[in-house]
Amino acid sequence: MVAPTVGPVYGEKPSSVVDFSYVGIDAILEQMRRKAMKQGFELNIMVVGQSGLGKSTLMNTLFKSKVSRKYVQATAQEKIPKTIEIKSISHDIEEKGVRMKLTVIDTPGFGDQINNENCWQPIMRFINDQYEAYLQEEININRKKRIPDSRVHCCIYFIPPTGHCLRPLDVEFMRRLSKVVNIVPVIAKADTLTLEERDFFKQKIREDLRANGIDVYPQKEFDEDQEDRMINEKIREMIPFAVVGSDQEYQVNGRRLLGRKTKWGTIEVENIAHCEFAYLRDLLIRTHMQNIKDITSTIHYEMYRVRRLNENNTGAVHTNGLSDHSAHEM
Repeated sequence: MVAPTVGPVYGEKPSSVVDFSYVGIDAILEQMRRKAMKQGFELNIMVVGQSGLGKSTLMNTLFKSKVSRKYVQATAQEKIPKTIEIKSISHDIEEKGVRMKLTVIDTPGFGDQINNENCWQPIMRFINDQYEAYLQEEININRKKRIPDSRVHCCIYFIPPTGHCLRPLDVEFMRRLSKVVNIVPVIAKADTLTLEERDFFKQKIREDLRANGIDVYPQKEFDEDQEDRMINEKIREMIPFAVVGSDQEYQVNGRRLLGRKTKWGTIEVENIAHCEFAYLRDLLIRTHMQNIKDITSTIHYEMYRVRRLNENNTGAVHTNGLSDHSAHEM
């Protein structure tokens, strides 16, 4: 009787040396990678800030494509709306075989009125509406194999470069919205500040955030371990990111780079000595994208889901006549 030979794992090249102690558990990582590559990824980013702070330009700079609504749905004359409008545009982006559906949600009209009281409400309503749509898909008897994810994963909040402190509007918006979405604050058009003014402004903003109990991303309470805590602490020390956006390329010392040209020289967008755009890009795309999505799903959406299901259960109890007197009278 001939002893059976141990063959290679399906899809792998045969090896002359067989390791009989090898089980192959680590192959799950490659299986997960292949599945993720087939499915692609989704990322939904909301940008909030008053007009003229460079929101569209920064988004185009982040993804090195014309992804903002202003470029895709440009009108002859874009007027400031009388009320806040929520507008989104989606793009399919591919890089090195990795596909991603990027949705950019713009909020024209925010902070542009004389009276900006409660201007955060339409944005809060929109975010909750996306949670509700996802929840309804989840509780369907015949669920889709893959539920479309329109939940807002991250909100980039643009702070005007005043150099003083946060405005009441900034404080109110971030205080309320930080409870339902990951907020990443940035100082817009940071090249209008000197380095000393920028550092003072950043410190003042951090003090205002602490004083008002505003927990922006990455939130301390969601650090998973000591390694996460060390990495995220460095990020928290840099927040808010002082950024400059530009989708124009210039020749500097024989290199083509994104920047803003002034009569004093060229501000290099990706040069950390000039601004902190590179740190923002790394956080949103290269190092923390999956974590941002995980916190949206396991923390913010989960809180909404629990609250809604509790409301439904309470409503069911009432209509069953257990605690609602009117049900007995029907």
